[in-house]
Amino acid sequence: MPHLSIPILGTSINEQFRPVGLVTQVVIDLYERRDHSGLQIQFHTEPGQFSLLARKSTHEAITRALAAANIPADSWTVLLKFPYSGLTVYGESLSAMVGLSVVSMIKGDHLLEGRALTGTITERGYIGAVGGLQLKILAAYNNNFQRVFVPSEYDVRDGDWRTPFLMHVSPVATVDEAYFGLTGHHLAALP
Repeated sequence: MPHLSIPILGTSINEQFRPVGLVTQVVIDLYERRDHSGLQIQFHTEPGQFSLLARKSTHEAITRALAAANIPADSWTVLLKFPYSGLTVYGESLSAMVGLSVVSMIKGDHLLEGRALTGTITERGYIGAVGGLQLKILAAYNNNFQRVFVPSEYDVRDGDWRTPFLMHVSPVATVDEAYFGLTGHHLAALP
């Protein structure tokens, strides 16, 4: 059973009620079943939880990432855990990172150290926009990440964002670009 803890970039409010960026972890356990009764995704409710929006966007991202990689989804069970007691993941920002991490686990491609992705996966296989990019980039920098992948189409409410010194921020458009950045491998085998 493959087991992986992945970095998630998010935002929250600090004690002074100011927005801040966060780096947390999501734990993924993956089982291949003998039956072919459909993809099963289960979200642990302890120690931390996933909001309805986080569950919906993550389910969509896993389904879309598997389809983009030409991997049949019908015999896999994915278990997700947010290992922070009393906390809840609320947004969609985690979904692309989770979806592509599940694909990497199935394919046996390791995630490269010091890299993270924020965004969703759209119906057409693009990395979808999310908010709070500057806060997420700073949080990744403060946690010693060397490279962060962000949606090439970003939320205009974020305005312009700056890249911290000695850190790469790479806009990515497609799931293949994002997967290649995270693993050094292409998402689907070329024909």
